[in-house]
Amino acid sequence: MASGVDELLDMLFQMIDEAKGVLMSPDKCTIERDKALDLLDEIRAQFPMELAEAKKLLSARAEYISSAKREAELIRQQAEEQAKQMVAEDKLLAQARERSNQMVRQAEEQTRELRRAANEYCEDALRRTEEAMAEAYDEIKKSRARFRAASGAASQPASGAGRIYDAAADEA
Repeated sequence: MASGVDELLDMLFQMIDEAKGVLMSPDKCTIERDKALDLLDEIRAQFPMELAEAKKLLSARAEYISSAKREAELIRQQAEEQAKQMVAEDKLLAQARERSNQMVRQAEEQTRELRRAANEYCEDALRRTEEAMAEAYDEIKKSRARFRAASGAASQPASGAGRIYDAAADEA
C-alpha cells in the first residue's frame, strides 16, 4: 500500500477530511472504523523500519570509524617500514624517525578528522530521524484527537442515523 509513515498519515488525514458529515452537525463526521484502524496499524508497523534505518546509520558509523583506524594503522606500519629501510646510517635513521613520527601524527590527525566527520554525519542523520518521528507522532496524536472529537459528538446519534464509532467507549 503506502511506503512511509508520512504517506500513511496523509491517507488517514484524507480519510477524515473526506468523511461524510453527521446530520445537523457539519464539524462532525463518520469514517470507516476498520479502514482507520488498518491505517493506524500500518503506521505502527512502519516505526520499527525507521528505527532499523537509524540502527543501520549507527552501524555504518562504527564501520566508518573502524575503517579509519585500520587505515591509520596501515599508514603507521608503512611509516615504520620506511623508517627501518632508512637505517643504513645515523643521519638516515634520524630522518626516518622524523618522517615516521610525522606520518603517525598525520595519520592520527586524519583519524580524528574522519571520526569527527562520521560523528557529525550520524548526529545529523539521527536528529533528522528523531524530528521525523516526532512529527509523525504529533500528527498521529492530532489525528486521534480529531477522531475522538468527531466520534465523541457522534455518541448521541441523530434519529435515523446508523451506529457510529465511539472511541471513548472502546478505551473504557
